[in-house]
Amino acid sequence: MKILVCISHVPDTTSKINFVNGDSEFDTNGVQFVINPNDEFGLTRAIWFKEQQGANVTVVNVGGPDAEATLRKALAIGADEAIRVNAVPTDGFFVAKQLAEVVKNGNYDLVIAGKESLDYNGGMVPGMLAALTGSDFINSCIGIEVNGTSVKAVREIDGGKETLSASLPLVVGGQKGIVEEKDLRIPNMRGIMTARTKALTILEPVAADNNTKAVKFEKPAPKTAVKLVSPDNLDELINLLHNEAKVI
Repeated sequence: MKILVCISHVPDTTSKINFVNGDSEFDTNGVQFVINPNDEFGLTRAIWFKEQQGANVTVVNVGGPDAEATLRKALAIGADEAIRVNAVPTDGFFVAKQLAEVVKNGNYDLVIAGKESLDYNGGMVPGMLAALTGSDFINSCIGIEVNGTSVKAVREIDGGKETLSASLPLVVGGQKGIVEEKDLRIPNMRGIMTARTKALTILEPVAADNNTKAVKFEKPAPKTAVKLVSPDNLDELINLLHNEAKVI
């Protein structure tokens, strides 16, 4: 089984976020980048398939040279090879188009992508990728088993879980639950050294339209000061909740 894991290169959640050029661009200065958490869950599941069923695991990223450190980490975790499409990931459709070309040329059986990236939270790419490659698609996946070409998957739905059956080839939008956080792999020294010898292929992008553009970014409004209300003054509490917080 050939597995392709789509990797996004995203800011660490502890990074301080700023914008430049009239709040139209993200300021990357001083920002630590990591594997997108939803993608890391999917990568860990792919490594499980490698260890238990002999699968071959390739990771792919659409991005610039700065993303290679993130791809090398994925290789150190256990992926067999990496691909970087040399393009700025400015638009969801553009990214999906590049990934679709990789899928078609690589004849992958299973494609695992995070259901959304931590930075833009668009949630568009996995579904678009499935449509462009003519594959079945399961989003919000929290469990997956493969037996030959048959797949049993569990996805999260409002108020519960849904178990589905499908066939390969398949695109999965994964999240926490496809493996648990305690199962995530930390690269050891042997993995880091081995990653240096694994193939990292750089591909030029195919022609594709950028259908969306970020016009302006805006930080959330800062939290206001806390107002303390005496437990004996319920009328004042109700007034504040109704007229200021507007939650009742």
